[in-house]
Amino acid sequence: MHGLHRYLRQELPIINDFLARETEKLQPLVRSVAGHVLQAGGKRLRPLLTILFARGCGRVSDDVYPLACAMEFFHSATLLHDDILDDSHLRRGITTAHLVFGKTETILAGDVLLALGNRLVAEYGNPCLSLRVSEAIMHTATGEIQELDWINTPTLSQDHYLEIITGKTAFLIQAACHCGAILAGGDPVLEQAALDYGINLGIAFQLTDDALDYEARAEISGKPVGGDLREGKLTLPLILYLEGLSKSRRNNLLSEFTLKTSASKQRTPCLSEQRIAAIIDEVQTSGCVGVTRQRAAYFVNLAAAALEKLPDTAERKVLEEALTHTLQRDK
Repeated sequence: MHGLHRYLRQELPIINDFLARETEKLQPLVRSVAGHVLQAGGKRLRPLLTILFARGCGRVSDDVYPLACAMEFFHSATLLHDDILDDSHLRRGITTAHLVFGKTETILAGDVLLALGNRLVAEYGNPCLSLRVSEAIMHTATGEIQELDWINTPTLSQDHYLEIITGKTAFLIQAACHCGAILAGGDPVLEQAALDYGINLGIAFQLTDDALDYEARAEISGKPVGGDLREGKLTLPLILYLEGLSKSRRNNLLSEFTLKTSASKQRTPCLSEQRIAAIIDEVQTSGCVGVTRQRAAYFVNLAAAALEKLPDTAERKVLEEALTHTLQRDK
């Protein structure tokens, strides 16, 4: 992992400086909301992937940074919106923006970040880049809508789960990789490698996230254990667990996920904290978290195969290390 760590030490200060300078140009209230989510840290995975693919495919100039940082603005916008949809209280260990600044302000600040990212991409004058990010944002929003619909009518379907996480997570990661390859000159073979690597890394990343939701400690991950369960989300560890139950037990548990609407119009699952703790314990002891990580490893292997099309460069080695890190991360 030494190459990945060295690359992070080299690139993160440049990425963070660019993000800070662009954020500083925003209107004060928008700046405060944007700064809240950006300064909370984060892996900066998406901008790093854009840089790695641009350089790994032959682009040596430093004009990649606005494009790379646009990916982080897109991601930050989705986080601001997601936390409102999920009624989340913590993000990366700090209070979520909508609880600090208000929902309306946070939604509009997220919209500003989406527009800012699109402007940065448009300034390259390459319609392929603009088309790519537009498609990714559409897929991301569609994935979120599909997930909300699934929360309302929970059913067991691994295929539907995979479709949702591909939309809400993997397409934006794929776009970050693909945009780097496009900027490098648009070699069809290298572009396809970026597409294949990005989509499979994105799926593996979300699968690992869903496994961590049942095993990570809040002080490390920055999010409470069982957060998805509290929000009524059926992720792969729970789907696998339910598939192993008798039909009657499975149907009883699924019925507990029926959402109720309170006087404040907030929709919450009909699960007590005691029941949530019991389900988490059962999922943990069932081995389903381990199976979820095995599924993540399958997609990591597909992403690794895609890298074989890239030239043998330092960036390719870092991209290989990023796959290992995806499987081993604890937050």
